[in-house]
Amino acid sequence: MTNKIARIVLLMVVVVGIAMAVFYREAFDATALETRVKEAGSAGPILFMLIYAIGTVFFLPGSMLTLAGGALFGPLWGTLYNLSGATIGATLAFLISRYLASDWVEQKSGVRLKQLKQGVEKEGWRFVALVRLVPLFPFNLLNYALGLTRIKLSHYLIASYLCMLPGAVAYTYLGYAGREAVAGGSGVIQKGLLALALLAVVAFLPRLIGRLRQKPMLSIPELKQHLDAGEDLLVLDVRSAEDFVGEQGHISGAANIPLEALPDRLAELGDYEERPIILVCRTERRSSQAAQLLTRQGFADVHVARGGMTAWHASGLHVER
Repeated sequence: MTNKIARIVLLMVVVVGIAMAVFYREAFDATALETRVKEAGSAGPILFMLIYAIGTVFFLPGSMLTLAGGALFGPLWGTLYNLSGATIGATLAFLISRYLASDWVEQKSGVRLKQLKQGVEKEGWRFVALVRLVPLFPFNLLNYALGLTRIKLSHYLIASYLCMLPGAVAYTYLGYAGREAVAGGSGVIQKGLLALALLAVVAFLPRLIGRLRQKPMLSIPELKQHLDAGEDLLVLDVRSAEDFVGEQGHISGAANIPLEALPDRLAELGDYEERPIILVCRTERRSSQAAQLLTRQGFADVHVARGGMTAWHASGLHVER
């Protein structure tokens, strides 16, 4: 009974805190924050990290806090304080979610959510690293969502700290460069260009991570072996509907979503976020583009059939028309 009351009280605190943060979001003043931190003297960094941590739990805008950290403490110490505050807050949200609702979600979740949770837990720290480097989901919401899984706290903490570093460096330096520009410091143009370069690197990370996560191609004999074994996989043909039933035909049991329509039809592949998807086209050009799209969207096990339907035909295998 005492445990239940504690959970209810904690839930009320979180809900009220988030509601107030959302309601008074426009009143949150970075200038007032900087003034209070400066007035704290030597305790300023601790106060700042505490504010950042609480802000993360209650959904305050993290980007503004990070920019303020760069303006207050410079690129080096600002990065350290920003990253530490964000990680502490993310860990608190993770623990709150796990304490409040993980058992309930485990009991009430349907097959779809359980499959997603199992996939996340299977990848462990690698999944945390991915979503920290590639912002697939809003940062504050993600902290609570990951608390509903069985990912180890140590894996979550270390992967979060290390993989939030690129973004923390870029936005901290941007805050520092902005302060220097306002103050009329030296080398403003160079600092501004460096800040833009860092932001460009962070913006490029999703594409880079997508390429790194892309699974190796499957040869046609390997694909045929998987199909003959009756494995639970999806053969997705990304040619046009006309080509799918045209001269080359298609592999028996394959689904057809043209590459151009794929971004708008991702919901149809929801059951395969953590299960194998084999992409097929005439050769492998379009299927490689589709693989990059799917991996950037978080699909975990995407392969390209090497040579596509051309290689399938060359092997003398059966097709449907």
